Amino acid sequence: MLTTSSLTIGYRRRPIASDLDLELRPAEMVCLIGPNGAGKSTLLRTLAGMQEPLSGKVRLGGADLFSIPALELAKQLAVVLTGRVEAGNLSAYALVALGRHPYTDWLGRLTPRDEEAVRRAMQLTDCEALAARPIHELSDGERQKVMIARALAQILPSPSLGEGSGVRDTVLLLDEPTAFLDLPRRVELLQLLKRLSRETNCAVLLSTHDLDLALRIADKLWLLSSSGELHIGLPEELALNGALARVFQSEGVEFDHARGAFKVHQPVCGPISLHGEKDGVATAWTWRALERIGYEVHNNGVRHPVHVDVLDAHHWRLTTPEGQSDHPTIASLLAALRQ
Repeated sequence: MLTTSSLTIGYRRRPIASDLDLELRPAEMVCLIGPNGAGKSTLLRTLAGMQEPLSGKVRLGGADLFSIPALELAKQLAVVLTGRVEAGNLSAYALVALGRHPYTDWLGRLTPRDEEAVRRAMQLTDCEALAARPIHELSDGERQKVMIARALAQILPSPSLGEGSGVRDTVLLLDEPTAFLDLPRRVELLQLLKRLSRETNCAVLLSTHDLDLALRIADKLWLLSSSGELHIGLPEELALNGALARVFQSEGVEFDHARGAFKVHQPVCGPISLHGEKDGVATAWTWRALERIGYEVHNNGVRHPVHVDVLDAHHWRLTTPEGQSDHPTIASLLAALRQ
């Protein structure tokens, strides 16, 4: 659907990444991740036709992206950028309807086919109830759904009017779509995008700093390093081959292969052993609390001089060379350890 060959991106005096051979497939959601300044937005702008590559080719449906007429390209590829759109008193419906601009006449009149596409885009993004509300009254999460609906309206056919049941060979590119959202809304939005890729057969590529969510939701990762090296694969593959750990290795963050998650470096207080129900919730959260204050936690059967037993969700026993003490909360346990 969207492919590149020997692509070099960047600026005249500073190439960012070279020899990129990429492929986006229908019904696939790909997350583009990497450190700040690695060039994720530059890559997205190049794939969207907003920035010329330094060398190489970008093809959409087999045609050179930069030779496709603007109106035709707009019907195949839609972009949602990071910046907040100030739409004044426009209603959500009116903003989504702007996505039909490539199809309207010089007066911008909407046909029944256009109206159907707008309604379907809002239905697919679960924002039909927002249709009459002004954009400036919407929350960040609601506003982002409307912006995605606008992009979908730009590339959607209208099945009830005989244009087929899916999307043409189309691509949806999003640059940091979760940037202004809280955690529940970020999860909701990424799940929405994955569902859209399945239901519309559209290829979805988004850049994100939500690393843990990308690992859990993306069909594939494009991992761009600060040196311009691009790693492509399943989240599990990039974790197992060490690419995630290498790219994000820094003084503050490291990738835990065993847990499949990123963790923050903490000053090490020393080793501490932990015993409790192996899959117990209280044990898991106790482990995190001990790591957070700087302990190197072990649960391998070896009993260290400083040891914690999780007796139940309301009872912890701390053993030190000075003796034992019982604690009704994690806060009490941590206070004793700090002493």
